[in-house]
Amino acid sequence: MSKVILSALLAVSFTTFIFGQPLAPKAVGPVPTENQLRWQKMEYYAFIHFSTNTFTNQEWGYGAPEDAKLFNPTNLDCEQWARVCKESGMTGIILTAKHHSGFCLWPTETTEYSVKNSPWKNGKGDIVGDLAKACRKYGLKLGIYISPWDRNNPSYGLLDADGSAPYVKNIFRKQIEECLTKYGDVFEIWFDGANGGDGYYGGVNANRMIDRKTYYDWKNTYSMIRKLQPKIVIWNDNGDRADLRWVGTESGYVGETNWSLLNATGDVPEDMLRYGVENGNAWVPGEVNTSIRPGWFYHESEDKRVKNLPKLLETYYKSIGRNGTFLLNFPIDKRGLIHENDHKEAVGLANSVKEAFAVNLAEKAKVSATNSRGKDKKFAPENVLDGNTESYWSTDDQVKSASLTVDFGKPTSFNRFTAEEYIRLGQRVKAFKIEALVDGQWKELKDQLVSPDRPGTTTIGYRRIITFPTVKATQLRFTITDAKASPLISGIGVYNAPQILVPPTIVRDKSGTVHITAGDRESELYYTIDGSQPTISSKKYAGPVDTDGNKVTVRAMAYDIASKKSSDATEEIYDIARKDWKIVSPGNAKSAIIDGDVSTSWYRDKDATSPDDLVIDLGKTQSLTGFRYFPGDRSSGVITHYEFYVSKDQDNWKMVSSGEFSNIRNNPFWQIKNFDLTEGRYIKLRALKTSGGNTGYAELDIVTK
Repeated sequence: MSKVILSALLAVSFTTFIFGQPLAPKAVGPVPTENQLRWQKMEYYAFIHFSTNTFTNQEWGYGAPEDAKLFNPTNLDCEQWARVCKESGMTGIILTAKHHSGFCLWPTETTEYSVKNSPWKNGKGDIVGDLAKACRKYGLKLGIYISPWDRNNPSYGLLDADGSAPYVKNIFRKQIEECLTKYGDVFEIWFDGANGGDGYYGGVNANRMIDRKTYYDWKNTYSMIRKLQPKIVIWNDNGDRADLRWVGTESGYVGETNWSLLNATGDVPEDMLRYGVENGNAWVPGEVNTSIRPGWFYHESEDKRVKNLPKLLETYYKSIGRNGTFLLNFPIDKRGLIHENDHKEAVGLANSVKEAFAVNLAEKAKVSATNSRGKDKKFAPENVLDGNTESYWSTDDQVKSASLTVDFGKPTSFNRFTAEEYIRLGQRVKAFKIEALVDGQWKELKDQLVSPDRPGTTTIGYRRIITFPTVKATQLRFTITDAKASPLISGIGVYNAPQILVPPTIVRDKSGTVHITAGDRESELYYTIDGSQPTISSKKYAGPVDTDGNKVTVRAMAYDIASKKSSDATEEIYDIARKDWKIVSPGNAKSAIIDGDVSTSWYRDKDATSPDDLVIDLGKTQSLTGFRYFPGDRSSGVITHYEFYVSKDQDNWKMVSSGEFSNIRNNPFWQIKNFDLTEGRYIKLRALKTSGGNTGYAELDIVTK
């Protein structure tokens, strides 16, 4: 055979044959490491937040030395934590061994500000050690969170003559070394992005600022970590690229488009955190972290504000269902336990997920493809149903658009679809769609958790879950409409998940009238205004409810007539109505600030100078014991540091509260600040510092005696 003919045969297709066998596809773009693959397969694991903050009722402790004497849980039980996490379907636990206050949950040699100087167990306790043992007992993996910021250590923020940081060399790295050498295998180490500010550094109240990109010398810190724990993954939001990325929010979701890629260097703006970078040159998948309560640490006032099953399910679909992992936080209470309310909802999520995905309807169906790589069984469409994550269906190299069709053989009801790529060889799928054959007509099924203005359904990655209203069809067609290269699909699933009733939304307007809205069109709504549990014997909601402007606790539930099932109850606690309130200044401020609806906001017309005051006339003198602030709907303009004043005549003002709204930019929910009883008619919220941009407000409210 001539060389010319031989060369022509080899060039026929990229899918080259050797002795009749097609070659496997080559990797496309960056691919995950074995450590990243092992982490991705964990899918769902717990955060544990527990520190002096639990006893000072703070989110970010200042590191005051005397706070160590307050740390004294009455019934701490790490086995209870592990047992709850196991029952909740989790695979591991990441413990905040040291938060920003600097208080360490193990008897470290680096500081006196630790459990060894607390009343708990007379200073002989070791929570990290206890949890490590509990994790081994329950088959869970252990992760460690160590805050780079330390508001207690006297050397934080200081530099030696050579420009290096003594805190990093002698304290921070030593703390990491202790946690990574004394407690066995650690699957993940977590470094929060909060850095620098007020604190009690060595007992001195001061402000220490650092350059988060250079101060911690991450290159050498990473090198040490990987040497100590070769199988670990590193989560970092401080500059140098690590193994995993933050998704830009703590609200519990990643973008509907989610590439597991970033560029190895350069800044990462919010849209890159949310969606990844399609053509990035480094594999950096997203981890979705959120708390089961509004706060990360335990606050008794949030015992009735635990995320319910529908909200947790939505987070599950918007994290694991969008090519991410799900890191759910449990705030440990003052007893040293995961609270019963948190336990109940987390186990409810596990049971619901198990029920929803118990039966893959595609397993007993016939599956076919418009193209299979070399028509070889090694890459056949049946591979998507064999339960083996190492096998996959693939197309010929030149085919970047193809369909899989699942034929059920009879009309079948379903409302969930899952797909998984073989990511060992890269993330490839750029866009796809699913269709159902209903009465002989193909009907496209849209993901009901994706914004309607988004252009179709995009990335898959490790796993994608599509939710849609129940449809009854004889066939389902999964079409990849665009890909970087021949798609590799290792699994698909079709499921019929039970309906989960969504609790209604409750809003009280400025006049004091309550409006209740159902989460779906079919449900009936029942409510109470005395704080009692609503039932179908309670008042049925037929329209707005007048509360006469009084303090009131409204609870409402949705009820499905067909299934005779009820949703969890929504509860909203309202203080006095704001019908007589007037915004005094600034003069152009809009009533959105006091309209009772957190979805409406007002922002300054121009960048506010510091300080920036909002003054409100309550209409008459009130007995005040606190105030509440809800930030606007942007990440900029959020008030982070404040002062709050009360006056009877608008001439003589008394400052009754000051400080910070800790972590509010990433956790933009109601901020509640209490103070001693004060009489006044006028209130003033002074913004000392914001997250940047024009100062914004969604709501400002008061707490009365």
